[in-house]
Amino acid sequence: MRSIRTATAVAGVVLLALTACGSGGNNGTPSGPGGLTLPDVPKLQSLGAGEGQVNVVSWAGYVEDGSTDPSVDWVTDFEQATGCQVNNKIGATSDEMVALMKTGDYDVVSASGDASLRLIYGGDVAPVNTDLVANYADIFDALKLQQWNSVNGVAYGIPHGRGANLLMYRTDTVTPAPTSWGAVFDPNSPYKGKITAYDSPIYIADAALYLMKTKPDLKITNPYALDDTQFQAAIDLLKQQNALIGEYWSDYTKEVSAFKSGDSVLGTTWQVIVNLAAADKTPVAAILPSEGATGWSDTWMISSKAKHPNCAYLWMNHIVSPKANAGVAEWFGEAPSNKKSCALTAAKDHCATFHADDENYFKQVWYWSTPISQCLDGRTNVTCKDYAAWTQAWTTIKG
Repeated sequence: MRSIRTATAVAGVVLLALTACGSGGNNGTPSGPGGLTLPDVPKLQSLGAGEGQVNVVSWAGYVEDGSTDPSVDWVTDFEQATGCQVNNKIGATSDEMVALMKTGDYDVVSASGDASLRLIYGGDVAPVNTDLVANYADIFDALKLQQWNSVNGVAYGIPHGRGANLLMYRTDTVTPAPTSWGAVFDPNSPYKGKITAYDSPIYIADAALYLMKTKPDLKITNPYALDDTQFQAAIDLLKQQNALIGEYWSDYTKEVSAFKSGDSVLGTTWQVIVNLAAADKTPVAAILPSEGATGWSDTWMISSKAKHPNCAYLWMNHIVSPKANAGVAEWFGEAPSNKKSCALTAAKDHCATFHADDENYFKQVWYWSTPISQCLDGRTNVTCKDYAAWTQAWTTIKG
């Protein structure tokens, strides 16, 4: 739980290709949302012998071999069982992961939803043959074939874990206890200067979600599918909020410290941060607000140019196996994707704490998805703002 992502996006990186690209061209491949043409990338049809190694891009804490903590190791047994040496590269941001996968030097990546569609439409990852991943059968059904890990019913990855972006507050300072995201958007908030927000363009979706529930005239139905008017409303709200923000966070340790010192008393967070702050004797609580929340579900994806595809498939199967997935979920601080993992966590209340099998809870969560110009809500009569526009806008919001 000490190794957490920092997913702050950086302007000017390579963004989603919106036309056919990568290996193969069109060749009659099916179209994606709004008619986007998928690159013609084949999926592996059968497993062969392992190639001796696998090159991985992952979030910190996802690929532990005992070097961080001798008791935390789900790599060594994989290497011994398969003969595939794991070479791991930590990706600090989703944008860095996209750039690394474009090089063709890596076989698999633990992509978040704000990167996955960029990888798919950029031709950088291949469809996944789930028949070759035995543990896929035990993945929670609600995580399979979703907007951020599939296109037209074709899987492009293996779900890894999930979590919600919660509203945390100091119980000794914030009264009454908040119930709505309105607490962080109220221009007359008594906590001005002590409110915190996640430092990433994807945070625009948090504003859009709040507007979706409070400004029905905007007709927002998906916080990642915003036309010009909807997008501008979200940007205006975030610019207004900027005057309230004491600090934007991307490093979880800084948020823990800020709540402990009282520099922050209210703002967006993850469950693992709540747990760490509480363990540090900071009087905090967190809620899933009445409007619901954004969240994340990470996906193991295989490169379209994988040099070690057999080891890559073996790795994907291993990392979502009950034991390994339980270990990662507990160390990182998230809900596991494998339903059998809940019986194997060291803390027997882990899955209850992270709502692993509570689908009613996660029905309130809008998982990160890459914004693209062809609206993800199905509209075809307008153009939605893509990730490049979100990145540019985030720079202006922060000033």
